[in-house]
Amino acid sequence: MGQFDPLGASRHNSHLSRTASIPLLAPALLLALAAGCEQDRSKMSDSELGLSAQQASGRRVYNIYCAACHPAYSSHGDKGPGLKNLYQKQYLPSGLTPTDEHVEQSIVRGRNMMPKFGDQLSQDELAALMAYLHTL
Repeated sequence: MGQFDPLGASRHNSHLSRTASIPLLAPALLLALAAGCEQDRSKMSDSELGLSAQQASGRRVYNIYCAACHPAYSSHGDKGPGLKNLYQKQYLPSGLTPTDEHVEQSIVRGRNMMPKFGDQLSQDELAALMAYLHTL
């Protein structure tokens, strides 16, 4: 008869526990990926985001005038609301519907704590900014 090999038994049991845990890891990994492991879109280039020339110009306008208060790729902001999915929302923070007219009105005239930018933006800059906001 053979002798009992404690190291062999532990190696065998260790293999079984690793094999049994593999099916448990797959759902956990998928959950982690779905929970927000996506690339930070604010750090992506215009071409990586697939922006047209007008949208890229609008992104530059956004970075100058809007980014300090309104995060582009987040639903939450510190000073002002985040702009992620701006045009997919049922209502803007003002209570208005998310139409070009209402968004442009808020930018040009200001609203509550938001200053007006109508005197600072040219028509081309405003059009470019609106085009970029549609990509969020």
